[in-house]
Amino acid sequence: MTAATLSLDLPDEAATAALAARLGPLLRRGDMVALRGDLGAGKTAFSRALVRALSGDPAEEVPSPTFTLVQTYDLPDLSLWHFDLYRLTAPEEVLELGWEEVRAEGCALVEWPDRLGAWLPAERLDLTLRIAGPTARVAEISGYGSWAPRVSALAR
Repeated sequence: MTAATLSLDLPDEAATAALAARLGPLLRRGDMVALRGDLGAGKTAFSRALVRALSGDPAEEVPSPTFTLVQTYDLPDLSLWHFDLYRLTAPEEVLELGWEEVRAEGCALVEWPDRLGAWLPAERLDLTLRIAGPTARVAEISGYGSWAPRVSALAR
């Protein structure tokens, strides 16, 4: 499968939010964004910024799905489902959260995507956030399939 990669320095949370704002217009129905990184790396901060950018409301309430496992957002241009799969004990549990529905009708933003096992789609955007300082992060981005040509737009 065709892949494209990119590494970006994000000096602060504003830079992370700017990356999320650039990603938003690239999302399409059926897409999956796999968010990777250690606890505290900024996966939820990125997700909040993405939802707020897509909604056009910087004050939009965007709770973490840590306990609910999934939060859904009916946004102007698409339906976004934000999954936090950290507490899954088996990959097939994702089916109970509406996985097949979101893959057909919306866009999936997934924290802890490795918990999907065989349900992890080959065509996806991988975004790994690494801590580089107190507020700094490094984003390692890999696009597979239809995401490969879209990755270059994130560098701008």
